[in-house]
Amino acid sequence: MKMLVTGAAGFIGFYTARALLDRGDDVVGFDNLNDYYDVQLKRARLSQLTSHNSFAFAKGDLANKITVDDLFAVHRPERVIHLAAQAGVRHSMTHPSDYVQSNLVGFLNILEACRQHGIEHLVFASSSSVYGTNTHTPFSVHDNVDHPISFYAATKKSNELMAHAYSHLYRLPTTGIRFFTVYGPWGRPDMALFTFVKRILAGEPINIYNAGNHARDFTYIDDAVDGVIRVADRVPEPDPNWSGMNPEPSSSSAPYRLYNIGNNQPIELMHFINCIEKTLGKTATKNFLPLQPGDVPLTYADIDCLARDTGFRPQTPIEEGIARFVEWYRSYYR
Repeated sequence: MKMLVTGAAGFIGFYTARALLDRGDDVVGFDNLNDYYDVQLKRARLSQLTSHNSFAFAKGDLANKITVDDLFAVHRPERVIHLAAQAGVRHSMTHPSDYVQSNLVGFLNILEACRQHGIEHLVFASSSSVYGTNTHTPFSVHDNVDHPISFYAATKKSNELMAHAYSHLYRLPTTGIRFFTVYGPWGRPDMALFTFVKRILAGEPINIYNAGNHARDFTYIDDAVDGVIRVADRVPEPDPNWSGMNPEPSSSSAPYRLYNIGNNQPIELMHFINCIEKTLGKTATKNFLPLQPGDVPLTYADIDCLARDTGFRPQTPIEEGIARFVEWYRSYYR
C-alpha cells in the first residue's frame, strides 16, 4: 500500500513512517522542517527514513494549498496518516496564528486533497488536550469535549469537527486519534522527559508545576505507533446503531471514528521524576512552581474502544520506557 505520512520528520511521524516501511508499505513523507525545535534532530530522524528504497520525501508547507495538491497529484497515496501540526499548549498562548495556519488551514487542505483524490482512509492526530475541563476519569471518547482550555486544544477539537463534516458530506472515511503524552527515544525537546534529562545531567534545576501534583498517562512511542497502524488498517464504516436522538461522540452515521491512544495508567509526576533520577543516578534540584495556564492536573485514557476494535494493548512500563530514552539520549548527544 502507498501511504502518505505528514509530519514524517516529527517524533510520532518518524516512527510511524519507519513502522510502515518495515512491514513493506511504500511511504511518502511530508514535512516543512520548521524551527519550532531543533531542525537538526528532525533531519537526523529523516536520514534514517531516506535510506529505505520505498521512502520518498517531499518538503512543503501544509498551509500552501497548491503544494498539498501537487503532493497528492504526484505521489497518489492510497491512505493518509496526518500527523503534521503545530504542537505545544504554551506556545499556542503566544503564537495563536501559527496554529490557525498549520492546524486549521493546513488540515483543510489535507481534507480537500483527500476528497479530490479519493483517499481510502484519512487518519489524523488529535490530542488528549481536547478533554479540557473534564474531570470525569478515565477520559472517554464517549464524553463531551466542548470546553478546551488552550487554543491548541481548540484547534484539535476543530479538526475532529472538520473531519466529521467531510465524512458526512463526501463519505470520506476519517479516524481521529487522541494521543496521550507520547514519549521515548527521538522525542521532542519541549516535552517533560527530554527537558528533565537534559537539565539533570547538566546539573541545572528542573521546573515542577502545580507543586508536582500532576499525573500523566505517559505512552511509550512503540505502543503509540502500534495503535496508529492498527487504526490505519481499519477503515471506518457508518455506525448502524448511531442515533441523532442520543448522539454518540465517538462514531457517526458517517464513516467516522475517534479513539484514545494512551497507556491507560496515569503516572504521578513525582514518581516519573524519581524514575528518571534512578536511571541517571543523579538527584534533581527541584524548582516548584504554580499550575501553568492551559495545563490540566491529570490525563487518563480510556482505551476500551481501541482495544475492542483493534486489539490494542500497551506493553511498555514507565521504567523501561525512561531507560530506553536515557540510553538514546546519552548516545545521540554523546
